[in-house]
Amino acid sequence: MTPLGLFALLLTLAAIFGVINDRTLRLPMTIGVLVISLVISLVVLAIDPLISSYDLHALSRNLLSTIDLPQALLGGALSFLLFAGALQVDLGHLRSQWLPVTALAVVGTLLAVALFGVGMWLVFPLVDMPVPLIWCIVLGAILAPTDPVSVVGMLRRVGLPAPLQALFVGESLFNDGVGVVVFGLALGIAVGGGPMVTASEVLTRFGLEAVGGSLLGLVLGFVSMLFMRAARDPHLELIVSLALATGTYSLASALHMSGPIAVVVAGLTMGSRRTRSAISDHGHGELMAFWSLVDEVLNALLFLLIGFEVLALAFHLSHLAAVLVAIPLSILVRALSVFLAAIPLHLRRTDRGGTLVLLTWGGLRGGISVALALELPATALRPSLLAVCYGVVVFSIIVQGLTIERVARRIHPNPQG
Repeated sequence: MTPLGLFALLLTLAAIFGVINDRTLRLPMTIGVLVISLVISLVVLAIDPLISSYDLHALSRNLLSTIDLPQALLGGALSFLLFAGALQVDLGHLRSQWLPVTALAVVGTLLAVALFGVGMWLVFPLVDMPVPLIWCIVLGAILAPTDPVSVVGMLRRVGLPAPLQALFVGESLFNDGVGVVVFGLALGIAVGGGPMVTASEVLTRFGLEAVGGSLLGLVLGFVSMLFMRAARDPHLELIVSLALATGTYSLASALHMSGPIAVVVAGLTMGSRRTRSAISDHGHGELMAFWSLVDEVLNALLFLLIGFEVLALAFHLSHLAAVLVAIPLSILVRALSVFLAAIPLHLRRTDRGGTLVLLTWGGLRGGISVALALELPATALRPSLLAVCYGVVVFSIIVQGLTIERVARRIHPNPQG
């Protein structure tokens, strides 16, 4: 199948599942697409042994093997998704929340990696699946980034305070980049592809990737703003934004900087009031409409693939115990990491308890975690790590994603501006 044919097939399935969800389940679109694709995957696994003339499982896995999900997401779609998300953030509110956002995205992510890694290192032997500590740290890095795809729309529908929305979205945008950087560092140590590195070397590399990516995104965002000011054609402004999203991510990766962090900063710069004043109202409307559409399409395709990826996993019943322990552990770790990282937020807000609950239960894992997990090398530990990752991701998207709106309305029953 050609790339165009495969893309057409995925778009068609996403459209069909979206219509089915809209007419029956009425779930948030991305979650509905995930649920339907996951149900179909489980049906294929159930009926495959009953049909001797066709190996449906093998056919499905062969089709999925043509999609390099890690490369498609981390090397392509992620730049668009993060850029689109950053464009919608109110930079003024985000600036007022810079301290807790930084604490949650950096300190909170590092704490989540360490706490979940150590926790699973203690759990795996109890289910007769011993895993070295460094590989548990890799697993912690995989599940540390949060995915606000389905929660962002809910935040607006519920009418939560704008500063709280900025805190929620800002943390999720930046912790993606931090998580990817930590994953790369931990995986490099785990596979032993080079000499042992010291803690100072790890911190130096982390700082260069994170700070370097931020500066690169800021510079390129400012240059693009100048191009926006010179261009008076809305279509040309769209081309500039596309060039900024893809070029920033690619250049950062080539320079061994954090592509996710760079593209988030670039998106925030383009979404700032200064850039907004450089383009016409009509151009701004088309820009936001275009990137909202890109966001919806890519998320629908991503969640569709997550649902079908269960066909490509070598999941065994022996993994079930580890998954059942990993799910509550991931929630507990999220709560602890948020609490410990956001002490300044605790001291300054009277509704800190409700905010902590929202940040904890709304910390969904998604496509980035699945893509990172699929990048794991083919070792004996890979099936176990993949099973835990997939179990936590699916639980968080379906269970937490479908209940977070109820939790938010209970905490903030009266919408605020």
